[in-house]
Amino acid sequence: MDTPVLFAYQIYLIALFATLHSVQGLGKIIFAVNAGGDSHVDIYGIKYQKDPLEGKTGIASDYGRQYLNIGRVPEPDAILYQTERYHHSSFGYDIPVSEDGDYVLVLKFCEVYFNSPSMKVFDVTLNGVHTIVSYLDIFEKVGKAVAHDEYIPFRVTKGKILVNDEESELVGKKIRVEFIKGNQDNPKVNAIYVMKGLLEDVPKLAPLAGSEGDEDDVEEKPIEKDEPSGVPPPSGSSSSSPKKKREQPKITNPYSDESSTLLPIFVAIAAFVPFLFCLCRL
Repeated sequence: MDTPVLFAYQIYLIALFATLHSVQGLGKIIFAVNAGGDSHVDIYGIKYQKDPLEGKTGIASDYGRQYLNIGRVPEPDAILYQTERYHHSSFGYDIPVSEDGDYVLVLKFCEVYFNSPSMKVFDVTLNGVHTIVSYLDIFEKVGKAVAHDEYIPFRVTKGKILVNDEESELVGKKIRVEFIKGNQDNPKVNAIYVMKGLLEDVPKLAPLAGSEGDEDDVEEKPIEKDEPSGVPPPSGSSSSSPKKKREQPKITNPYSDESSTLLPIFVAIAAFVPFLFCLCRL
């Protein structure tokens, strides 16, 4: 291959790689679990493994499957918020961390049982030392059948974990995230993943409609499947919770925009033109 053609081809490959990398923007996933559920690959390509605590700790529940839609989440990934693991006492997951660097822990939650705030409240700790989420009341934050994610950046360096301006020892190249039993019902989690990278690299949920004070938005109720009345609650709680259901804000799907998907194709075509031009001049 002639030198001009080879040079043009190299430029084409570099431009294509840079574009794909910038669009992807996702760091290395070192741990991902669909709590209480089976393996799943989400729309970003994150591969969640089947819950490793199955048959060991806590109780798996798919009570959330009665909701056909989960607010703030595209339909293919609703399963991450429809299944969960809860326990009548504190429980947690061990996460392997073998390299120094910046990481982000992403915790996924969804309230699918209670119809009012202050019914389920708990803390989350990291490495047994750092309280990374305090008094989490999922319903109070987003309502019922609506996704809520917590993002916790931390750093590992020289055998230590640094989070929220605190540090602790990294023992056995593992960190532990724990969901702490409080006075209001049982702790739970729907899914977890840890990404090596920065907070800005993590895909975020769509904002809640009306979160900026717009109270005129039309609200949409979570769609429920017809289930027999004998379906057990997901966390062993009394079924005497309020019967009135909170309406879920209508969420605009941020993933319907296809422009980000088509961008690599447009750039690849544009980068290919000089290469084709060089071939024609030979």
